[in-house]
Amino acid sequence: MKAFLPILSTLVLLAELVTAQVKKVTAKRPPNIIYIYADDLGYGETGPYGQQKIKTPNIDRLAREGMVFTQHYTSAPVCAPARCMLMTGKHSGHSYIRGNYELGGFADSLEGGQMPLPEGTYTLPKMLKKAGYICGLAGKWGLGVANTTGSPLKQGFDYYFGYLDQKQAHNFYPSHLWENDKVYKLANPYIDVHRKLDTNNVRDEDFEYYKGKQYAPDLITAKANDFIRSNQKAPFFLYVPYTIPHAALQVPDAYVNKYKGKFAEKPYLGQRGYAAVKYPFSTYAGMISYLDDQVGLILEQVRRLGLDENTIIMFSSDNGTTYAAGVDNKFFNSVDGLRGLKSDVFEGGIREPFIARWPGKIRAGARTDLVSVQFDLMATLGELTGQDPGNTDGVSFLPTLLGKNEKQQAHQYLYFEYPEKGGQIAVRMGDWKGVRLDLANNSNSPWMLFNLKTDRNETSDVAAQHPEITARLSEIVRKEHQPAHVKEWEFIEPKFESRK
Repeated sequence: MKAFLPILSTLVLLAELVTAQVKKVTAKRPPNIIYIYADDLGYGETGPYGQQKIKTPNIDRLAREGMVFTQHYTSAPVCAPARCMLMTGKHSGHSYIRGNYELGGFADSLEGGQMPLPEGTYTLPKMLKKAGYICGLAGKWGLGVANTTGSPLKQGFDYYFGYLDQKQAHNFYPSHLWENDKVYKLANPYIDVHRKLDTNNVRDEDFEYYKGKQYAPDLITAKANDFIRSNQKAPFFLYVPYTIPHAALQVPDAYVNKYKGKFAEKPYLGQRGYAAVKYPFSTYAGMISYLDDQVGLILEQVRRLGLDENTIIMFSSDNGTTYAAGVDNKFFNSVDGLRGLKSDVFEGGIREPFIARWPGKIRAGARTDLVSVQFDLMATLGELTGQDPGNTDGVSFLPTLLGKNEKQQAHQYLYFEYPEKGGQIAVRMGDWKGVRLDLANNSNSPWMLFNLKTDRNETSDVAAQHPEITARLSEIVRKEHQPAHVKEWEFIEPKFESRK
């Protein structure tokens, strides 16, 4: 034993030297960046934002070790435009994609995706590649399928895995995914997740139809962690847009069982679209707990590889909680009392969770009420890496992340336009929030005005008392709206006859 002690001491010393050398090397290079993007996750559906019924210990840890933003916004209240604006740094009056412009159909044979990003688009990964980053994507893209200009490989990513078409992503047990423009087959039969059950004759085994053998998010996490391991020696950017908790309600039984019996619930039979499910509340809660576990697996991979101190991890969601399927947003207080849901420009549709963690750089346990938005990410990472973010609408929030609040530039206002659900506009200017609805059918639709400082849930319209503010909001719309290239998206003073 005595003879072994010097050898053991030498091994310990060597391990310490190697660890010190790794830290020395990583300190000289730009930080790794991981951006985790949930799908239809509401503002109040995780612990850091007040959730009481669903447990999210890993996201809680992310908040405990990082910074929580309380007034952070998505750029648009649905999937494709939110993702486009995140990747391009544009707001919805300037963005190329402003709505879910669907191509193809739900069947595998009709997979067509959404409107693709055009050739030559300046994207976040293209910017980061100029700084020497290797860029990867694992999850849902929604900005063009393989063999189009919107393929991730043509928009700056060196590697991608997951769903290209948002319609395919309605099913968590798909027959295939995509890896670098090639089909990646899964051991699942084709499942029509929008098939309704016969309400007069429902059997337990009917719910089994919506379950497969390979759960796509398992593979997404595995590929994300493979990317981290394979590229640990160079600065990397990893975008992880999970499909959770977007309907259909599907999750492995082990996660349903975590909550089964805790809620008073009855089967959902597909009346509002998407898969029928026997325990809808337990399944929805289980999906968010599953998402939380994936965050934990990524955190553990980063720790295991010794990359913690040189990796910034961010977590957010593309829009508010859905109104569809068996999701009960009131039961879970999903948007924390805010008005509106997915597809609304009210706060419940666009205010999102946002947490950022970077040990030693971002103060642990910090909270900020900085008004920020996802199209700020390009400016933020541009400042972080010394790259030009291009003609962005965003403002870097890097000073806030690093605790240099005195250097933080504030937005004069945030601008939102959304062509669906009748055509909607929103402008946030300081504590004031203006909203106009149904513009496609009524060009004279009046402003609603709310003071978010005293009325965060947008319950009291005070537009009549402040005509000078609504006049200013109208000026902002005239300044920020550029005509869209799609007729269906052009609802603000369109140069064509009404759609009626």
